[in-house]
Amino acid sequence: MDEQKQGAGPEPRFERERFLLIAGFSERFTPGAGQDIGQLWQRFIPHIGRVPGQVDEVTYGVCCNPDGQGSFEYLAGVEISKLDDLPERYRWIEVQPQNYAVFEHGGSLQELPQTFNYIWNTWLPQSGREAADAPEFERYSADFNPDTGTGVVEVWLPLKSA
Repeated sequence: MDEQKQGAGPEPRFERERFLLIAGFSERFTPGAGQDIGQLWQRFIPHIGRVPGQVDEVTYGVCCNPDGQGSFEYLAGVEISKLDDLPERYRWIEVQPQNYAVFEHGGSLQELPQTFNYIWNTWLPQSGREAADAPEFERYSADFNPDTGTGVVEVWLPLKSA
C-alpha cells in the first residue's frame, strides 16, 4: 500500500531558494482542478525551449495570488534570466528568496493531490512550522516525462522563518 495514503509521507529537506524569475502561461483555479491544470500544461509544453531568456529545461508549476475564497493563480513555466524581449503572451512572476520545505513526490501526477494533502494536513500541522505567504511551487526535473512519470517532481512549501 502507498505510504502517502496511510498518513505517512515523504520527509522534507530544507533549503533557502534564490530569486527566481518564472515565465509561462497562467490561469486561476480552485482546489481539485487538477485536470484543468493539466490542460494548461498541455498548452505550455510546446513553448518549452522557446521562451526568450529561458535558463534550462527545468519546469515549474507556481501556485500564487490566493483570493481568500479558495482560488489561486497557477503558472506553468520555466525560469528565465531577464524580461527583455519576453512576448506579452507570457505571464511572469518573481519568486523572492525564501526558506522552503522540499518534498520529493514519489508517484504519478494523478497522485500529486495526495502529496499536497499530506504536506498541508499532516506534515505542516505536526511540524510546528508555519507556511509563509509566498509562492508554493512544483519543480519538474529537466528529464521529467509526464507520460511515463520518470524524472523528479518536488513540491516546495514556503516557510516562515523560525
